[in-house]
Amino acid sequence: MAGEILDNKGRGEADWSWPAVHPEGRKFGLIAAAASLFFLVIGWEILGWPLMMLAVGIMAFFRDPERVVPQSDSAIISPADGLVTMIAEVEPPLELQIEDGSGHGGLPSGPVTRISIFMSVFDVHINRTPVGGTVRRVVYIPGRFISAELDKASEENERQHILVERSDGLKIGFTQIAGLVARRIVPFVKPGDILAKGQRVGLIRFGSRVDVYLPAGTDAAVMIGQTVIAGETVLAEIGQRALIEGIAQ
Repeated sequence: MAGEILDNKGRGEADWSWPAVHPEGRKFGLIAAAASLFFLVIGWEILGWPLMMLAVGIMAFFRDPERVVPQSDSAIISPADGLVTMIAEVEPPLELQIEDGSGHGGLPSGPVTRISIFMSVFDVHINRTPVGGTVRRVVYIPGRFISAELDKASEENERQHILVERSDGLKIGFTQIAGLVARRIVPFVKPGDILAKGQRVGLIRFGSRVDVYLPAGTDAAVMIGQTVIAGETVLAEIGQRALIEGIAQ
C-alpha cells in the first residue's frame, strides 16, 4: 500500500497485513529468538520460553506499520502514537529559536501551544514529521531519564529537537524526549534532508514522549486524554483557533 493514493471518496484499496519490523529492532529480536531456541534445544525450558516471549515482545515494540497520511496543506499531523498528556502555552526551546550559524532562522520567540504525546511501551515508537519540508536543525541534548510524563522532562531529559521548514517558510519544531526506560534516541534524518509529510524521522527505544510546537495563532485540534496515531491524526489546522471539549467515558 506504500505510496498509493487513498481518499474519502472510495479511491484506493486496503487490506490488513502484519506490520513490518524496523531494522533497528530486528537484531535484538533475532538475538533473543536464537538464545531461546538454544535453551529449548538443550532442554532448559525455564529460560527458553521466557526468552521466546521476550523476542516476540521486542518484534512487537519495533513494529513499523504503514500509515495513510492526510495531505491537506493546513494539517499538522501527529509525529507519534500515544496519549495526549499535556497541552500548554510555552516558549519554544532556545535550541529551536536561537541562530545556529546555518543561515536559517529558528522559531520566533513568544508563547505557542505545545502538545505533549506520551508513548508507552505498547505504542509504535517510529516517529514521523508533522509537516513536509526541509530539515533545518537536528539538535541532540544529553540529559536525565526521569518519567517522560512529567512537565520538566522537556528541559531535563535526554532529547532531540528537529526543526522543519515548509516551502512557504513556515517552521514547525518538535522534540523527541527519552523517558524513564528509554535509553536511546535514533535519528533517521539530518539537516538539509527534504521530507514528505508523515515521513519517518526516527525512533525512541522503550517508552518516551514527543512535544510538538504549533505556530502562533494555532490551537490544538486534539484534547487531553485523546489517543493519537503518528502520521494520521490531525493535531491542528494552521491558523485555526477553537475550544474543543470532550467527555471521558
